Amino acid sequence: MSVRRLVRFVVSLAVLLVASFAMIHLIPGDPVRASLGPAAPVELVNIRKAALGLDKPILEQFFTYIGHVFQGNFGTSFLTGEPVGEVIAARLPNTLGLALLATAVALLIAVPIGMWAAVRTENGKNRGTEITFSSVTGTAVAIPEFLYSIALVAVFAIGLGLFPPAGKDGVISYVLPIAALAIGPIAMISRISRVETLRALGTDYVRLARSKRLPSARLHLRHVLPNTLTATLTVGGLLLTSLIAGSVLVEYVFAWPGLGMKIVESITQKDYPVAQAVILVYGAIVLIVNLAVDLILGALDPTSKIKEN
Repeated sequence: MSVRRLVRFVVSLAVLLVASFAMIHLIPGDPVRASLGPAAPVELVNIRKAALGLDKPILEQFFTYIGHVFQGNFGTSFLTGEPVGEVIAARLPNTLGLALLATAVALLIAVPIGMWAAVRTENGKNRGTEITFSSVTGTAVAIPEFLYSIALVAVFAIGLGLFPPAGKDGVISYVLPIAALAIGPIAMISRISRVETLRALGTDYVRLARSKRLPSARLHLRHVLPNTLTATLTVGGLLLTSLIAGSVLVEYVFAWPGLGMKIVESITQKDYPVAQAVILVYGAIVLIVNLAVDLILGALDPTSKIKEN
């Protein structure tokens, strides 16, 4: 493992911990008072502060917070008194499952589309296909996920009645949320896949394979696809982090029982310990996935060792 990558990860994690701790202290006014309401008795507010440790010096609060985090103790909900760790444990699998499935769907659809577009437009052929492909994918990338969510619900759930409009109830309930998350990434990855396929088609070994009159399917699957996947899978790993973060509004639209839905609820209801913990978990997942992608790239790229030295 690269020492530089590890140091960067540790520093980023430290910044994330400080930022998540500071969140509850940067809220204007008294967060406990805000959560309990303006009519709450002063005695109740003070009791809640003492229970949460908010009456202690700020430095002591910080080190207590860090210790609790590494023990998996994220405190208790202001509203329900439920341990926040249990809330996260119950909802995190739903968010990760949605993001992983959307990433897999995006890769499985986008790579063939990108390769097809590259073969169709190689050497300037089929100019109309190239313009259409660029226009459609460019537009699809620019539209945010929550707009896709609203449109899909309006057309396929309310209009046609083919899918449930909200909630998690069986396999069919996954279709619309996954589609909302995957449409933009499909467009983006297909553009990258097309560029990488065109690059692979122009290499000497592909020309040599063509000179041997290999069938098109064998040529593309055996000689072009592996080189196309290198960059595409790299983007796919980074895409996973963006989908986890981007799932917040999608989960809210579909009332999906994940962390995204919970963070919106906790912020609107001023349940700050829950919001604080969910933001910390989101950030930690992003850092871990980015570190994993970075390490995989370093292992696959022989020049990376030279650069580090």
